[in-house]
Amino acid sequence: MKYISEAIGTFLLVAVVVGSGIMGENLSFDNKAVALLGNTIATASILYVIIKMFGVISGAHFNPVVSLVFYLRDEINLKDFLIYCLIQVLFGVFAVFTIHYIFEINIFQISSNIRGEIPLLVSEVIATLGLILTILFLRKNDESSVAIGVALFITAGYWFTSSTSFANPAVTIARMYTDTFTGISPVSAPYFISGQLIGSIFAFLLFKYFDK
Repeated sequence: MKYISEAIGTFLLVAVVVGSGIMGENLSFDNKAVALLGNTIATASILYVIIKMFGVISGAHFNPVVSLVFYLRDEINLKDFLIYCLIQVLFGVFAVFTIHYIFEINIFQISSNIRGEIPLLVSEVIATLGLILTILFLRKNDESSVAIGVALFITAGYWFTSSTSFANPAVTIARMYTDTFTGISPVSAPYFISGQLIGSIFAFLLFKYFDK
């Protein structure tokens, strides 16, 4: 049941990220600010919903670096960590293909959107650090507020980080397969994923310092 929850949640997350990006681009007459605003609202909304839906079943990770931190904290075992990561990547990519189909565009695409290198890596370190700390501190201090906290942090992250706060390797990999508003070129993806891994480890260590 927890694996199915991770599959559905990740599918919905990526579907909303990519689908709202396409819709925003179609309706905004190439106004990127308006498209990003629509993308932000939709992403934050679905994050709140899926965390509330599946939090008590799977932990509502939908993100390999969240699963990594929970594994490092001995809250999930190695088998669950590996299966969660596999499911998150596979269903993220499946969501992209599904969204392409329902918008009647080419199903298989590779993004040409080169987003940057080292400055974007640093941006993703900050974004992922903030996301993981939001999850860990709210679980400790006010567990019922995790869903709204994550949704609000990502809302802010879309606008205060130069990377628009991907903060999720599975979502990053999936977005390589869409040459639309939310896509990321395979050239840029390693910088994003590296930043996400570094940020998650920093967050794990920082929270460990506070949680003595």
